[in-house]
Amino acid sequence: MTEKQALVEIQHLKKYFPLRRGVIFQRQIGNVQAVDDVTFDIYKGETLGLVGESGSGKTTVGRTILHLHKPTDGRVLFDGHNLTELDADQMRSIRQRMQIIFQDPYASLNPRMPIGSTIGEPLEVHKGLKGKKKTEKVRELLDLVGINAKMVNRYPHEFSGGQRQRIGIARALALNPDFVICDEPIASLDVSIQSQVVNLLKRLQRQLNLTYLFIAHDLSMVRHISDRVAVMYLGKIVELAERRELYTNPLHPYTQALISAVPIPDPDKEANRQRIILQGDLPSPANPPQGCNFNTRCPVAIERCFTEEPEYREARPDHMVACHLV
Repeated sequence: MTEKQALVEIQHLKKYFPLRRGVIFQRQIGNVQAVDDVTFDIYKGETLGLVGESGSGKTTVGRTILHLHKPTDGRVLFDGHNLTELDADQMRSIRQRMQIIFQDPYASLNPRMPIGSTIGEPLEVHKGLKGKKKTEKVRELLDLVGINAKMVNRYPHEFSGGQRQRIGIARALALNPDFVICDEPIASLDVSIQSQVVNLLKRLQRQLNLTYLFIAHDLSMVRHISDRVAVMYLGKIVELAERRELYTNPLHPYTQALISAVPIPDPDKEANRQRIILQGDLPSPANPPQGCNFNTRCPVAIERCFTEEPEYREARPDHMVACHLV
């Protein structure tokens, strides 16, 4: 068996947003620790699912990897290139190989531009394509994602939500990227359309040899598309494992609670299983708890959890977890 090769390496990544007070002389009074010391790899050709509840920092991780947010600390390596050390011109050439599909297809498309212009813009900016060559490439991309190429001159409001997300996917694929961040691409779509978009992403991955970071909060859909799954809570990765291992043998109490909420299609098993209900709300990332971030809601927390931060370590082969009790 050949050893897996990492395309993206995230090393101790941090992203803090400053909290300021005052109208004229804005004084910094603290930080929102949106991403706090995150480390993981994404292997070539795989889909890594990144899950967690709203406010856990999933989207910020994705945008910081692409340098849409500048990292506060840590390193992002893409195919051996340290992105934190590149200048604007170097980053521009690398950026062609890294793209993002945004969550909201209503907000991510310019309502005043025909979809052909939206998809064709990166082709013109990065590849210098114009005229007939650009039009042909745009039509190819529309065909690839299942949109009739005759609709190339229509505007976003003339399409459904699922069609708009397909247009967003076509735009992300315009420059033949190696790595695509899917930032909750199905969250705003009807359930009947979600599976179509996920199946499209899987087909494109096989066809174009893509690598995905799939950000979501729907664990059943993440299970369907991902090879490995990372669980995030309040800016930190608390568990990371191969998909089947994580869903059948979750080690962290937070992961156990999340998985206990996933519906089971068997009525007998669904009626007899034990749900884990977490108490309280997600703490503020501007004032995270001392010790383990999860201690305020953990049903099995001990005294050590309130004073000492758990080490993120390999508890089992290829199964990472950050918990004192494992």
